[in-house]
Amino acid sequence: MTFRSPALWGAIAFALAAHGIVSPADAGMISVEVDHARVLKVPRPAATVIVGNPAIADVSVQDASTMVLTGRSYGITNLIVLDEDGRTMVDESIGVKSFEDGTVRIYRQAERETLSCSPVCEPTVTIGDNDFAFSRSAGQFSTREGMASGAAK
Repeated sequence: MTFRSPALWGAIAFALAAHGIVSPADAGMISVEVDHARVLKVPRPAATVIVGNPAIADVSVQDASTMVLTGRSYGITNLIVLDEDGRTMVDESIGVKSFEDGTVRIYRQAERETLSCSPVCEPTVTIGDNDFAFSRSAGQFSTREGMASGAAK
C-alpha cells in the first residue's frame, strides 16, 4: 500500500476535510502552515526521504517510520519517501500556506505588516510583510536572542 493510491488518499483527504484540518482545495496535497510542523507516518521503514525544495518545506526523520514535516516558506513542493528496496511509499505535493489564526494584518496600500494577537497584539516576523516591518522585528528578535544566549554563558 502506498500513499499514491487514489482510494487511500481520497479517504484520508475526506477524513481530514470532515474534521476541518484541510479545506477541499488542499485535499490533493499534504498541507502545512509556515513555521508549523506535522507528524507523518509511513507504513514501512523509510530508507530515503527527498524534499523537492527544502526552502519551502523540510523533513526531519524521527525514526524509520516517523517524520516531522515543517513549513519554511509559502509555496508548493513535493515529498518522496522510498523504502529500503527503492519502492515509493510517498510521492505527494506539499502545500505551505500562511497561518493566520490569532494574527492581524495591517495594509497600507501595497505594504503589509503582521501582528500576533494572542491576546495582546505585538509585531511578528512574517514572510510577505513590508521590508521595514520585517527587518525591524527580525532585528529586535536577533538582538534579544543574542542577549539571552550571552547571559546563559
